[in-house]
Amino acid sequence: QVQLVESGGGLVQSGGSLRLSCQASRIYFPSEPMQWYRQAPGKERELIASITGNGAATYSDAVKGRFTISRDNAKNVVWLQMNGLKPEDTAIYYCHPQYNDYWGQGTQVTVSS
Repeated sequence: QVQLVESGGGLVQSGGSLRLSCQASRIYFPSEPMQWYRQAPGKERELIASITGNGAATYSDAVKGRFTISRDNAKNVVWLQMNGLKPEDTAIYYCHPQYNDYWGQGTQVTVSS
């Protein structure tokens, strides 16, 4: 069974930065596009960033220019560098392999104004 462990969340002031990590196991990681989703209270889970196995990245308009997704295929890790955080970025953040319907426990990000 695929395992995903997200970490790196926390409480930060508006304008601050956080770097989220996702350790994946039991998956052929190099060929698997990886995604970051987030879910704010009372809202649906939304896709915010994707990265292909060879590193091509795409972003939602909400985070473009502020967040950067990256990966290390040798370590089975995907990161999300988040800069210029805003209160509306407050959510639980999840990584997700595009071709496998597995989810980790997520990591909470809270941005205070």
